[in-house]
Amino acid sequence: MAKSRVYFISDVHGSNRCFRKFLNAAGFYKADILILGGDITGKVMTPIIEGGDGSFRCTYQGSDLVLKNNEEVEEFRKKAADFGQYTSIMSPSEFKELQANPGKVTELFNRLMVERTREWISLAEERLGKTSVKCFISPGNDDLSDLDPVLDSSPYVVNPEGRVVKIDGEHEMITLGYTNHTPWNSPREVDEDVLALKISGMADKVQNMKSAIFNIHVPPIDTPIDQAPRIDKNLKIVVKAGYVEMISAGSSACRAAVMKYQPMIGLHGHIHESRGIVKLGRTLCANPGSEYGEGILRSFISDLEGDRIKSYLLASG
Repeated sequence: MAKSRVYFISDVHGSNRCFRKFLNAAGFYKADILILGGDITGKVMTPIIEGGDGSFRCTYQGSDLVLKNNEEVEEFRKKAADFGQYTSIMSPSEFKELQANPGKVTELFNRLMVERTREWISLAEERLGKTSVKCFISPGNDDLSDLDPVLDSSPYVVNPEGRVVKIDGEHEMITLGYTNHTPWNSPREVDEDVLALKISGMADKVQNMKSAIFNIHVPPIDTPIDQAPRIDKNLKIVVKAGYVEMISAGSSACRAAVMKYQPMIGLHGHIHESRGIVKLGRTLCANPGSEYGEGILRSFISDLEGDRIKSYLLASG
């Protein structure tokens, strides 16, 4: 009977600090298996513009900064990367060219996302490649398809997206980074009926559902782990009577699949605000939440033995 400690996180969105903590968790929590369940890449790119006198300028979190020398630039770049941002040093003329050409902005942003992901995979190989710890990293709805070749190229890190994998000698896991539609029109969004087909296509291949894991990025709808702020047509959070209006933003296809197949455990993310655990029938579903922008790593840890969850907890660090 296989026994494994699983350390699960999601939605690190480019945060170097969170990813390093993820790798360190193998030793700190004595985890056998590390799983990063989607939304690997960041959302913000900050140009650092050369000043001509050895200084540089940039805008960070709404404030204009002057960086006096290369040392300050490197210090700033490290700080920005720790909180999930990408940076690029450029001349004033290069900056003007970017402003005039949205296509070049997208090209630069995509290149920086791929580069950081490649660095992370190399770091995982370096830190854990010679250990017995297994590491699974899959894309989420915010992650471009450009990342797939990077994730698939590692001799150590496994990209489990879209298939059934065994995380140890007994426990099977299906993984899906696609979600239902969101207001942001992210790269991996599909209709609920397509989600249902993707999930069932994998679930029907699972040999022992009683000990299976559903690593599905979007949480099941109408649960405590799918509550998100309502967004208006201008992509602004709706506030009524001083309170943020919340809605269920999870997936009906995910919920239906969990209720139909009743796996041992569901690992979810996607909705940062809805950290929590809920049971749907016999299935324990968890969303560790995310505070990557503060450099805080939220996680869900479970001890699995056969078709039982011996213990579990939500952790932060």
